Amino acid sequence: MCSDVRKIESTTMLFSGCKPGWTVFTLFLLSMAVMLSAGAQAATVDDVRMWAGPESTRLVFDISDPVEHSVFMLRSPNRVVIDLKNARLRQAPRGLDFSKSVVSKLRSARRNHNDLRMVLDLKSKVRPKSFLLKPTKQYGHRLVIDLSDTRVKSVPRVARDSINSSKGAPRDVIIAIDAGHGGDDPGASGPRGTREKHVVLAIARQLERLIKKEPGMRPVMIRTGDYYLGLRKRMQKAREMRADLFISIHADAFRNERASGSSVYVLSQNGATSEAAQWLAKSENNADLIGGVSLDDKDDLLRSVLLDLSQNATIAASLDVGSSVLRELGGIGKLHKKRVEQAGFAVLKSPDIPSILVETGYISNKREERKLRDKAYQRKLAVAIRNGVRRYFAQNAPPGTRLAMGGQKHVIRRGETLSGIAQRYRVTQVALRNVNSLSNNRLKIGQVLRIPVL
Repeated sequence: MCSDVRKIESTTMLFSGCKPGWTVFTLFLLSMAVMLSAGAQAATVDDVRMWAGPESTRLVFDISDPVEHSVFMLRSPNRVVIDLKNARLRQAPRGLDFSKSVVSKLRSARRNHNDLRMVLDLKSKVRPKSFLLKPTKQYGHRLVIDLSDTRVKSVPRVARDSINSSKGAPRDVIIAIDAGHGGDDPGASGPRGTREKHVVLAIARQLERLIKKEPGMRPVMIRTGDYYLGLRKRMQKAREMRADLFISIHADAFRNERASGSSVYVLSQNGATSEAAQWLAKSENNADLIGGVSLDDKDDLLRSVLLDLSQNATIAASLDVGSSVLRELGGIGKLHKKRVEQAGFAVLKSPDIPSILVETGYISNKREERKLRDKAYQRKLAVAIRNGVRRYFAQNAPPGTRLAMGGQKHVIRRGETLSGIAQRYRVTQVALRNVNSLSNNRLKIGQVLRIPVL
C-alpha cells in the first residue's frame, strides 16, 4: 500500500502515486471496512417508559435500531433479565414511578464488552413477554416488555343473576365503560397536543359517576388508569363481569381538520361473521356461554346456528341502544353522521353483549379539541350517553333485573325494617314511603309494599 496514505479521516480517500490495481483493491478493502463498521455500530436505548395497570406492567424501550434480545426470569429474589446484543444505554432512565408496578428497581450494566444487560427487580413473580415494534408516526423502534402479575386472578365466570344481588333479590343492570387507548397507545392527538387517551378516560369517569347514581344500574370500568389494555382483553373483562352493555369511548381524528361531530358505531355483519369463525375454530371457546347456552356439547352445525342467532340479536340490540345514545348526543352538539354506523371494530365483537363505540368528537378539529378538554363539556357528553342508556333500558330491561321489575311487591315478615327493605331493593326509604303512602317507618307483618322503580 502506498506510503503517503497515512490515516483515514473519512470514507472518502485521496491516493497519490498509487498504481491503478492497488487503488481499486484498496478502495474495495476500505469500503468493506466501512460496511462492517456500520453494521457493528451499537444500537442505543434512548429512553425507557413504563405504565402500571392492575394486572400487568408494560415497559417500552425506545431504541435506535432493532436489537437481538433475550428475556428470562431469575428467582430468589425475583428478577427479569433483559439482554440486548450490541447495544448501549444512552442515559440512565428518569422519572419512572415504581410505586404501583410489580417492578421495584431497574438496573443496567455492560456485558461481554458490547452487550447491554438490564435487570428488573420485582415485588412478586411475573410472566414476562417481549416483542419488537416498528416505527410509527409517533415513535421509532421499540422493544416492549410486558410483565403479567401472577397474583392477579380473573373474575370467576358466574351467572348474571348472581352478580351484585342477594338471594331472591333482583340484580342491577351492569354497564361496562371502556376508555379507549391508554399507556403507550395515546390514540389521536389534537393541534394543541391533547391526547385522546386522557380525554376519553375523563369522560368515562364522568359516566361512571352518573351510572352509579342510577337506580338499578352498576358501572364497571374496563380501564381505570393510564396503561395499555389489548382490545380483546377489554372485551374479555366485560364478559367476565357479565356486562349487559359495553360502551367504548373514543375521540376521532382526520387529516382534514374541518371534520367534526360525534358518531356512534356498532359491529358490522361482516365483522360478526369473521368473529364467529374464530370462536368456532378455537376449542377453548366451546365451553363459553352464548346467551346462557353451552356450546361444548353441540355439533358444529348447531353451534354455528346458535352463535349466529346470538350475534344477530346482539347487533340488533346494539343498534337500538346506539340510536338512543346518538339522539342524545345530537342534543348537545353536531353529529358527524345522523345514523348509527357499522364497522368491524375488534372491541365490539363480543357475541352476547350489546356493544357500542362512541366517537365523542374530532380531536383533530381545533374547536372540538377545545371542547373535549373542557370538564363541563365532558360531563355533557357523559350525561348524553347516560340518558341514551337510560332510555334504552327503560324499554329493554333484562329479565331478573330491578329495571324489569316495575310494580314488584314485597310481603313484610317478622323482623324486617323499612331501611333493610330499601337496602335490599336499592331504593330510598323516602321512595318506599311515598309509593306506599306511609306516614312513618312502622311496618306490620303481612303488610304488602310496592317496590318503586326509580
